[in-house]
Amino acid sequence: MSRKPALLVVDIQNDFCPGGSLAVRDGDAIVPRVNRTIGLFVRRGLPVLATRDWHPRVTRHFKEFGGAWPPHCVQGTKGARFHPDLRLPKDAIMMSKGMDPDQDSYSGFQAVNGRGRDLESVIRDLGIDEIFVCGLATDYCVRATALDAVRRGIRVCVLSDAIKGVDLKRGDSESAIQELREAGVPFVESRHLAASLPGHP
Repeated sequence: MSRKPALLVVDIQNDFCPGGSLAVRDGDAIVPRVNRTIGLFVRRGLPVLATRDWHPRVTRHFKEFGGAWPPHCVQGTKGARFHPDLRLPKDAIMMSKGMDPDQDSYSGFQAVNGRGRDLESVIRDLGIDEIFVCGLATDYCVRATALDAVRRGIRVCVLSDAIKGVDLKRGDSESAIQELREAGVPFVESRHLAASLPGHP
């Protein structure tokens, strides 16, 4: 039986990059590696999916309404757009999360496509049997997405050189990586992916 892995690009949006309202330090530094990995998946004919925070203006996720965060990735704003250097293919599957004003929605598995299908349904529909996760931020959405994949019995691997963390508290990213390892999530550098993916170079 042939493998069908997919790449999942998590929340590489302007507000999470330098200059954004909730910037991850050097968050944009991973974009070239993510782009090379996107190119690899496209050349192999493998799916590319991308999640985005897509918050309403009023949500308990934001400090003003009792949450932990400054306003960010508000629907339709520049901050919610993907980083301008991110080269997603035209057929990338867009998944939006954070629309429910009563939910934080860190995990990509809380995201839905334009038809309202959640990430797990999309993965199952496409026959995807493994996801490779990259993006922002290590200690929140990357962590939550990878752990949810494990809980759902979906094979997941995190690209160690294509993630960055918020580190609201010092060491948060290291703790998240340790938690993922303990949950059985493997890590791999993006440059070592080519040899392990199906399809022609």
